Amino acid sequence: QVRLLESGGGLVQAGETLRLSCAASGLTSSTFAAAWFRQTPGKARDRVAAINWSGSDSYYADSVKGRFTISRDNVKNTIDLHMNSLKPEDTAVYYCAALSLDGTLYTTQYKYWGQGTQVTVSS
Repeated sequence: QVRLLESGGGLVQAGETLRLSCAASGLTSSTFAAAWFRQTPGKARDRVAAINWSGSDSYYADSVKGRFTISRDNVKNTIDLHMNSLKPEDTAVYYCAALSLDGTLYTTQYKYWGQGTQVTVSS
């Protein structure tokens, strides 16, 4: 059974830093793309960042470029999202996703999802 467990969310002030971590279990190999999405009430879930299986390629939404960094450790089976210079508009529930349906980091379609972790940025 595949499980993705997010951690690291919380309440911070604008300008501060948070690191989200996603622990993946139950996948038979590490050769899968992974991503972080976020969602606010009443809005669609948006892709924030994605990374290929080796960590050699990544994608960032324009709204987080230069502030967020996605990384992975295929030994520990974790996918992290380092978030710097946080803004109130970054407030959302953040979801980890793994195993993109087309095998690349360019899609928004993933097979496995975590339960989400709340990030709240106060002004």
